[in-house]
Amino acid sequence: MERLTFQPGAAAAIDDYLEYKRIVGEDDGGKLFTPDEYEQYKKRVLPIRLQNRLYVSWRSPTGIDCKLVGPETPCFCSHRYKQHKTDFEVIPKERPISVPCRVSRCTCKSYNFVPLNGTQPIRCRCKHFADQHSPATGFLCNVCSKCSGFHSCFTCGCGQPAYSHETVVETKEERLAQGKPVGHDVPYAAMGGLTGFSSLAEGYMRLDDSGIGAPSAQFLEAPVTNMDNPFLKAFQGPSSSMQAYSQLTDGSTSTTMKVSSLRRSEEDDMAYSERQYQARLKQEKITNADADPGTLQLSKI
Repeated sequence: MERLTFQPGAAAAIDDYLEYKRIVGEDDGGKLFTPDEYEQYKKRVLPIRLQNRLYVSWRSPTGIDCKLVGPETPCFCSHRYKQHKTDFEVIPKERPISVPCRVSRCTCKSYNFVPLNGTQPIRCRCKHFADQHSPATGFLCNVCSKCSGFHSCFTCGCGQPAYSHETVVETKEERLAQGKPVGHDVPYAAMGGLTGFSSLAEGYMRLDDSGIGAPSAQFLEAPVTNMDNPFLKAFQGPSSSMQAYSQLTDGSTSTTMKVSSLRRSEEDDMAYSERQYQARLKQEKITNADADPGTLQLSKI
């Protein structure tokens, strides 16, 4: 097995390059900026990018953002979102906002998301794929003459057909007005609708609607109240849990069994099943001893 070695500082250089690509994208035309050009670029572009970021999503008629578009998300024209115009000094007033493709000779007038069936492209009702249609307005088929435009009956995970969805381009203010997450302001190019790791999941699977990561320490350390979920109250801190356990065990053995039946957060399936089995054996011994005191005396000898 070949062993790779790096010179001191190589890892830091790679991190700097990745940071450069996330900020500059393809604005350098394939030739790296000099340090001075890079600093001038950041002074000019970053204030605009932080203020006028556009959020792009593929939205169902029910209002769910089934897909949040990121830099590498492909468009109907087969080019990625980062290859479209994403930085605006002044956000256009007309709606919908057009995000045209910047690739030479591409006729795409605005970014338009097309879903995949797993890893496979979806077909139009004319039986041809999306890349066999024109990316120009109308999305006419280049293979057949009967197609009036790309129209797929593929069903999204949200239960709605693909043709009922629409690609939405909106500003931060418009998104906040709808109560949708906007994440933190970042200097990176073509972030689209990504606001956190949960943004990578499909809309019906996305459990964290904030999309900005873990809650604050203040929220996590807040005391458990009666309004919280019963499982959260059962798994609160050790001291309070032991107090609750002792209060319950002062009552009856049935209450004790109910407490022991609660699954602990650190247990896997085997450990949980074994603990329940041992608790049941112990409870049977206590029950038998109460029924026959002589058995308990013999067990002690």
